[in-house]
Amino acid sequence: QRGGGWPLTMFLTHDDQRPFFGGTYFPKEARYGLPAFKDLLLRVAEFYRQHSAELRRQNEALMAAFADLNPQPAGPDSELTEAPLASLREQLARSFDPRYGGFGGAPKFPHPQTIEWLLRCWHASAGAPEPDLEARHMATLTLRRMAEGGINDQLGGGFCRYSVDEYWMIPHFEKMLYDNGALLAVYAQAALATGDPSHARVARSIADWTLREMQSPEGGYYSSLDADSEGHEGKFYAWDRDEVRKALSAEEFAVFAPRFGLDGEANFEGRWHLRVAAATSDIARQAGRTEEEVEALLASARAKLLGIRAQRVRPARDEKILTSWNALMIRGMAIAARALADDELVTAATRALDFIRTRLWRDGRLLATYMEGRAHLNAYLDDYVFLADAVLELQQLRFRREELDFAQQLIGVVLKHFADEGAGGFYFTSDDHETLIHRMKSFGDDATPSGNGVAASVLLRLGNLLGEPRYLAAAERTLRAAWAALARHPQSHMNLLTALEELLHPPAIVILRGRQASLESWRRELSKAYAPRELVLAIPAEAEDLPPGLAAKSPRGDIVAYLCRGSTCSAPLDSLATLTGQLRT
Repeated sequence: QRGGGWPLTMFLTHDDQRPFFGGTYFPKEARYGLPAFKDLLLRVAEFYRQHSAELRRQNEALMAAFADLNPQPAGPDSELTEAPLASLREQLARSFDPRYGGFGGAPKFPHPQTIEWLLRCWHASAGAPEPDLEARHMATLTLRRMAEGGINDQLGGGFCRYSVDEYWMIPHFEKMLYDNGALLAVYAQAALATGDPSHARVARSIADWTLREMQSPEGGYYSSLDADSEGHEGKFYAWDRDEVRKALSAEEFAVFAPRFGLDGEANFEGRWHLRVAAATSDIARQAGRTEEEVEALLASARAKLLGIRAQRVRPARDEKILTSWNALMIRGMAIAARALADDELVTAATRALDFIRTRLWRDGRLLATYMEGRAHLNAYLDDYVFLADAVLELQQLRFRREELDFAQQLIGVVLKHFADEGAGGFYFTSDDHETLIHRMKSFGDDATPSGNGVAASVLLRLGNLLGEPRYLAAAERTLRAAWAALARHPQSHMNLLTALEELLHPPAIVILRGRQASLESWRRELSKAYAPRELVLAIPAEAEDLPPGLAAKSPRGDIVAYLCRGSTCSAPLDSLATLTGQLRT
């Protein structure tokens, strides 16, 4: 047995290609306590010849263990209830850090799906006699503390992978596209939900960083920025105090130093990694200035230092364009565009989607990765369902029939090539993918959302939107397949539990039909409210060849709205006030 790592060296049986021995790097000649690779080949071959029966029994046990990884699905007569949701809420309260936010101790990860669910949880209870204010507090405190910490790039925007301490102060400095796509979405939603402008500023800083540093000229988004530059992690981001003092005016340094901790002890290998250390109101009071004056000085100081930092040796950028990670950023851009009323973000998200449809969609199937003009590798479940989810978010900004068709095509491939028809849910690889010893079906969230969780949510929303029972049935089968896992480990299955909520309490579907000016006016008005359990499509009166479920909602006069929950729809509504009144009750 050896520790994991890269490169991977694995020996497989000759007939069924199952692994029986593996390691990482083996040198050409024996050294570091490792055998020479040529000697290893001879020894493994001899062992294989002498112990083939034993290895076969070992591999049969391995395959049985793989089979046990998938939990038994809930029976067709078993009731799906809110019990895992209640357990999740209790678990989050127990693991919450009341001082610094987040859940558990160091290292701390952002967990944007958890924060998003807490905002939904609070919003769902807002009209109750005792709204869940603790859920709101857990979400907003975590967002504030992360935004103030060194995990957030205080000069250039964008979040690093995780914090090595409980304070969010010193991160692992790698910046990942998928983290920032999800964080962009949740900060924008928090801005809309709470009205707190600080959340909106953070969302804009993430979006600005993405557009400035991560969007390719072709439109797709690059994958990541390394943690290291010049062989040292964090060197690009750290500062010497005298370097900052020389770069700024005396007035700027007088407010910048206390704001970002340069008036205290160094916090990163004898240097300073910037994090918010003092409130602008306190700095203004001590300096005898207004908060507006302090903010202006801080803005000019940040601009100067960002310019200086741009001259440093930059961390390397991984310029692979991955379909699934791009989809997470497209979703984030679309949600932020709606929450912040920012058309530039709509354009950025549309460019990325158009790039994927042009470069990574071939003969009715997706490819997973693109770099230097070459797209390749069969796409995985995450690629398809994350992209379908992103398309639905974009549709709420401006309706495009061809994109809605595209979402249906994506889901069609998922149902045909990824579904486990027996037990429910979806495999990570398609049925025509390269043959592997185990076809994985994962329900838990990881660094990225659960593909099965996003699949269930998309199927529910598309099913309710289009009146497609087979989509709804596939979503329910997925939740039944995961039911035992949801009951045992709810905190590991945020996205599936969000889908469970939408199964038990179908979202409101609003279809607007009418002339463009009126459509846009109503759409923008509806977008001003935080409404995570609504899906709004503004379809021009002249739109043709719509799916039957949408075609039935025909235009009438200047504008008309159709409000549906599950299979029940209201009479056509021609008053925005009436529509919003029914939505908010």
